[in-house]
Amino acid sequence: MSARLEEEVIAPTLYFDKHFDIEAAKILPGEYYVTTRDMMIVTVLGSCVSACIRDRVSGIGGMNHFMLPDGQGDGDSPLSQSARYGAYAMEVLINQLLKNGARRQNLEAKVFGGGNVLRGFTVANVGQRNASFVRRFLSIENIPILCEDLLDIYPRKVYFFARTGRVLVKKLKTVHNNTIVQRERDYSTRINYGSAEGQVELF
Repeated sequence: MSARLEEEVIAPTLYFDKHFDIEAAKILPGEYYVTTRDMMIVTVLGSCVSACIRDRVSGIGGMNHFMLPDGQGDGDSPLSQSARYGAYAMEVLINQLLKNGARRQNLEAKVFGGGNVLRGFTVANVGQRNASFVRRFLSIENIPILCEDLLDIYPRKVYFFARTGRVLVKKLKTVHNNTIVQRERDYSTRINYGSAEGQVELF
């Protein structure tokens, strides 16, 4: 299943990756994807963060791609707009994993992103805030982080093989266009002037 974090169902970008010889789903900022099949989920991260979460027994897995809104500098408060949005982004992924048959006690995570690639943002260190949030959330939820590749100054392309849990990360050190930065700026504008809606079921 793929959806915007506002629960708007969209048509995911599905394709067959000839290099890896596997069906793949590409997600963009504000999206997530969950699968019960042997698939690869791909995204490109700048300041945003992705959590790759799977059931280590069944192989049901999924990935999200999100950024905290500015929150007027209150991102560290548990009750802040930023924390509420981040929690929603994580819970909607976990909720879909459980609906597809994953078991809460079997979940494990790998986390990526939070690069310092967005210059001139109204809140400094947006990548650091995203990285700190996802670590804190998973710790509170008792979902172990098996590995992470966070912060630094480079965008990343992340390939998550949901069935096995394998992740490949390619740091994009020679990007010659602003596609990633512009995409995340547009996404940041949307979330700062909107809100995450819908009932969140906590597990």
